[in-house]
Amino acid sequence: MSAETAAEHGAAAAHGAEAASSGGMPQLDFATFPNQIFWLVVALVVLYFILSRVALPRIGSVLAERTGTITNDIAAAETYKQQAAEAEAAYHKALDDARAAAAKVVEESRAEIQKELDVAIAKADAEIAARTAESEARIGEIRDSAAEAVSTVAKDTTKEILGVFGVKADARSVTSSVNARLKGGAA
Repeated sequence: MSAETAAEHGAAAAHGAEAASSGGMPQLDFATFPNQIFWLVVALVVLYFILSRVALPRIGSVLAERTGTITNDIAAAETYKQQAAEAEAAYHKALDDARAAAAKVVEESRAEIQKELDVAIAKADAEIAARTAESEARIGEIRDSAAEAVSTVAKDTTKEILGVFGVKADARSVTSSVNARLKGGAA
């Protein structure tokens, strides 16, 4: 070690001993205030430049990005909400259209069934009318046949009764008498 270095160490040791002997904190030593204030100002200026040039712009860009993301998300949510409302309106319209179409199909089916029913009723009425006419014709034939049979039986019976009483009657007079009696006339 050189003499100067030893002297400096000695002076520093003396100064340290002096500070230690004063019993106070070195930060509160008025002799070091200008040096401390200088380094405080330098540290604050460096800290200000670091914050203003590096940290604060990054924080500002993150905040701006978050604000933009939130704004975009809110706009997208509004768009989705509007699309959902439109979809709901379209759903309700489609549901109403489907109900109207179903009602139309039901009404058309009802009308078609009614037409088929009317045709079936008309066919049944025609068949009933035909059978009624046929039955009336048969009844008329049976009535005519019965009238002929009654007339024949009446003629035969009259001849037999007259024969039993001993009266001789010709077929022509018996027929005219029986026919007159059957028609409601007197003989």
